[in-house]
Amino acid sequence: MIRKVCTNRTLCMFGVALLILTLITAVILGLMAGPTNPLTWALVALLVVIPFIHRRVSARHFIQWKDEYNVGIDSIDQQHRKLVSLINQLQTAVDYSTGEEFEREALDELVDYTKTHFGYEEGLMEKYGYPDFEPHKAMHRKMIAKVEAEHERRYLKLLQNISEDKVFMKDGKVWWKCLNCGYVYESEEALEMCPACLHPKSYMQVREDNY
Repeated sequence: MIRKVCTNRTLCMFGVALLILTLITAVILGLMAGPTNPLTWALVALLVVIPFIHRRVSARHFIQWKDEYNVGIDSIDQQHRKLVSLINQLQTAVDYSTGEEFEREALDELVDYTKTHFGYEEGLMEKYGYPDFEPHKAMHRKMIAKVEAEHERRYLKLLQNISEDKVFMKDGKVWWKCLNCGYVYESEEALEMCPACLHPKSYMQVREDNY
C-alpha cells in the first residue's frame, strides 16, 4: 500500500531544515560563549545525527531488495528487482506530492511493466509445465483487475469533477499546492495565480489527490 510519509511533505522538510538551522545557530553561540561547554558538544552530536535519523525514517517506507527474494531464475529475479524499483518510484512520487500527473505516470509504468512481467512469467510456467499454472495465472488476472478498477474509479471521479466544474472548486476547504514552486495554501477554490511564483491556476492541484 502506498503511504504518505508526511501529510504535508513540504512542511515536514521545512521543519527539518528549520531544526537544523536552529541547532547550527545554537552551536555557533555556544562556541562563542566557550568551547568547553558540554551542552554545545551535545548539540553538535545531535546536528550530526539528525540527517542519518531522517534518512533512516524515510527509508522505512521503501522496499529494500533482499537476496531471499531471489527465485533462482536470473530473468525473473531481474524483473522482480525492476518491479521493486518502480514501486519505490511511485512511493517517492506520492511522498513528495509531485502531482497527480507524475503519480499517474509512475502508476501507469508500474502497471504496464507488471503486465509484461506476468506475461513473461506465465510463458515460462506454461513452457515448463508448472503444476499450479492455472491458479497462478488466475491470481495474476485478479491482481490486474483490481488495479484497473481503481484506475477506472479515479478517471470517472475526475470526469465528474470536470462536468460539475469542481476541478478547481471544492465543497469545503482543502490544501492546494502549486506544481511549479510547491507553494501550499488552504482554500475552497484554487487561486487564479500562485502568489509565490506567479504561475496560473492550471498549476494548482489538491495536495494529495487531484479529484
